[in-house]
Amino acid sequence: MDYGKLVPSESFRAAAGAPPAEPRRRWRLVLGSIAAALLIAAGAAVGVVFLVRPRAHDGGAFPKPSVAISRACASTLYPALCVSSLVEFPGAIDAPQSDLAHIAVNATLRQTARALARAAAADAPGRTDPLAQAAYEDCLELMGGAAAHLDRALAAIAAGGAADDVRTWLSAALTNHDTCAEGLAGLNPGRLKEKMEGFLEHQPEMASNSLAIFAASDAANVLNRRRRRLLAGGEFPAWVGGADRVLLESPAAAAQADIVVAKDGTGRFDSIQEAVDAAPVHSPRRFIIYVKAGRYEETVKVARKKTNLMFIGDGQGKTVVSGNLNVLDHLTTFRTATFAATGEGFMSRDMSFENTAGPAKHQAVALRVGADRSVVYRCAISGYQDTLYAHSLRQFYRDCTISGTVDFIFGNAAAVLQNCVLLARKPMGNQRNTITAQGRKDPNQNTGFSIHDSRILPAPELGQGTATFLGRPWKTYSRVVFMLSYIAGHVDPAGWLEWNGDFALDTLYYGEYMNTGPGAGVGKRVKWPGVRVITMEEEAEKFTVGRFIGGTSWLPSTGVAFVAGLT
Repeated sequence: MDYGKLVPSESFRAAAGAPPAEPRRRWRLVLGSIAAALLIAAGAAVGVVFLVRPRAHDGGAFPKPSVAISRACASTLYPALCVSSLVEFPGAIDAPQSDLAHIAVNATLRQTARALARAAAADAPGRTDPLAQAAYEDCLELMGGAAAHLDRALAAIAAGGAADDVRTWLSAALTNHDTCAEGLAGLNPGRLKEKMEGFLEHQPEMASNSLAIFAASDAANVLNRRRRRLLAGGEFPAWVGGADRVLLESPAAAAQADIVVAKDGTGRFDSIQEAVDAAPVHSPRRFIIYVKAGRYEETVKVARKKTNLMFIGDGQGKTVVSGNLNVLDHLTTFRTATFAATGEGFMSRDMSFENTAGPAKHQAVALRVGADRSVVYRCAISGYQDTLYAHSLRQFYRDCTISGTVDFIFGNAAAVLQNCVLLARKPMGNQRNTITAQGRKDPNQNTGFSIHDSRILPAPELGQGTATFLGRPWKTYSRVVFMLSYIAGHVDPAGWLEWNGDFALDTLYYGEYMNTGPGAGVGKRVKWPGVRVITMEEEAEKFTVGRFIGGTSWLPSTGVAFVAGLT
């Protein structure tokens, strides 16, 4: 997953959703204004909740941390930074430990908003260094998303919202920072790289500390007790409501589409991106875009402000969105997606997303999703390396066919794939297939991939002699579970593949529970500390729709079939 390359053309920027040259300055001013508003909001939260001002320095030294701060920071991965960031924050010295999660998130939000404002005002490299320009624009988008996630987490803590929501948004903020840092790491040394890395300094660590403090705090336990557990029957998670169920199950032609897209001219638009651009921003209701059968050779971006958009096609292989962006053509992996969605409540049904760049072009994403409470239903997602980028937040895939070669399902979302077909395709001669590369970086992130009641099969062209593995650990705390699934004989008896030597072998979590098929035997699996055969139903239940992505509280409203538990 190389995040450092992109093409220099303006056509790429338009395709990927970045602003063209003329309005780019206006776009950066908007980001700066958003960052300023977030700083004001964070400051207001301080004024409302904590009235005590920070203590003065004594000879330049930090104030001595309180017992509460010392205890809270002891649970973090970066305790020294935790202490230094909290003792200087208004009211933290005198705050009880129960308030420190709110303070830590507030401090992290202020740091991120300040960094976003500075980054938006920085001198972009422009055409002279297209790779740096792309990484810069990626970081602005990702930092803006991180600030929004932190803002939501802060509000939820103050209002006594669901602990699962808070952990999801804090996990996503950390993932966004991490993706930004990876893009910058791929650049050659230079002034922009140095400045942006300076803006990003401490942000991932502060997000990690906030997550750890919240996870360990009494506040998390209180919020969990308050959380409503809405149980739903049928095959859909509970956050899929009745109206959305009807939309997902009814014939496409009968759906009450707000916009129709058609290649033959019978719709309002002949381009999907045009329909997305015409859709309302921050829509409180489901907005339906019906995409008639046809091959749409375009890249589509559903931005964060485009919420509750639902795309209905005429079926897999009939409504096809196709692209061929790839890293060898100087793009970041993040920007290669044929279809990218970050608007909350994104849903897609009966469509195909493909990246046709081929195995020789390496990373080439067909579908990238960073939208909370997203649903992909009865869709085909095809490519080679890095086919499906389940980037962040809560995602549900049902009755989908996903095909690829190296790391073809990757990212750091909390994602459940249920009743899906995962097809291993023929890679290049020197490659080995890996189905998953999950990117959980922090032990407190509530992320991972759960493959439930699915079929892991070889594509017809795979043939003999190509080793296929269930996954490899992209990040330190990589987490993947295969449950109650059929695993064909193309999967190597070792099951799992190392990333680089002994990296993450002690900290990953790779589980298998009651799978069947010639590739499901566990007797010859690798003996890493993090690999386990799950024997207890109670442990397997943690990775079901109802438990892992909180699906019983939001999937019913979408109308997608789901199984809340193991069966």
